[in-house]
Amino acid sequence: MSVSIGQWREEDEYFIEEGCFILELANSAEDPQLSIARARVIPGVATRWHRLRDTAERYLILEGTGSVEVGEDSPRNVSPGDVVLIPPMMRQRITNTGDIDLVFLALCTPRFLPENYESVTAAW
Repeated sequence: MSVSIGQWREEDEYFIEEGCFILELANSAEDPQLSIARARVIPGVATRWHRLRDTAERYLILEGTGSVEVGEDSPRNVSPGDVVLIPPMMRQRITNTGDIDLVFLALCTPRFLPENYESVTAAW
């Protein structure tokens, strides 16, 4: 690994079938221990149930309010300043319960790889 300074552009944000918008901030083979993405969920939307194989994820809530569901735990309300830790292989989803976009950073360790993403059904 070497020192680098990356730059993201707002126009690089894209929509994913999970139900949210993603802007990749850092995700490269040169830094495989961590990836960072900004996620944005519009009001009233819940992302699809999913899980990440071999990858822990953290949500750092920046704007808006929501309800996060992880594993079999009861839904928990989240707001700016909250950090949610999601262990590997735990089903998860987040719902925007507010009137403005729910915006959070998704930090994955090791870095997010599409092949580690799995959609899951709500019923186990």
